[in-house]
Amino acid sequence: MKNWAWLVAGLYALMFLVLTVPASLLAFAPQVGLKEGFSVYATWPFWLWLASMFACQVALLTVPVRVASLRPVTRGPVWRTILAGGLLAGGLVAGAIFSLCEFAFKDKGLSNPTTWTAVGLGMVTWCVWGVIFSRISRTTEPADLVTRQCQWLFKGSILELLIAVPTHIVARYRDYCCAGLLTFIGLTMGVSVMLISFGPAVLILVMARWKRLHPKQQE
Repeated sequence: MKNWAWLVAGLYALMFLVLTVPASLLAFAPQVGLKEGFSVYATWPFWLWLASMFACQVALLTVPVRVASLRPVTRGPVWRTILAGGLLAGGLVAGAIFSLCEFAFKDKGLSNPTTWTAVGLGMVTWCVWGVIFSRISRTTEPADLVTRQCQWLFKGSILELLIAVPTHIVARYRDYCCAGLLTFIGLTMGVSVMLISFGPAVLILVMARWKRLHPKQQE
């Protein structure tokens, strides 16, 4: 079961890795070419983002694996799930504020203090949702906690994209350096969290399919 979790998380990381260049070209066309698109792989923020998304996906898959394996779900896996859910929620808030900053301040948004405010509010959101998820975990089964987290993250990603998409379109029509950079961060966070929220459901479907194909091994 644990191998299936690593497989699903690895596929998600590979998907993010492969889609990075096409997404960059689509978001910044026609100013960005293939050379500029591939240059993102040489930057440390990209790999930090990819590692964070991979770690969050693994954390969200821990509880479903234990439940499917009929193993007791201890507080350790639950806390990893809570921290991952809070971090993703904080990323959505930060992405939305980044988008609004560029929409309001144009090219000054990159150096405006409000961008650091976005990071701070993202951290605060992480803590707040961590407390909320912790309280819910006391009265909810671990599997149900993961399901509710993923539902809220999916809804939150939709709301965040409703902010990031139109602000990115507006920013791309403006004539200044790095137009659309902050809104692109918002787009990236919204799409990433939306896809990650499907991870536990994908894992359950894969395991159910494997059980049907290998009934004797399951026994």
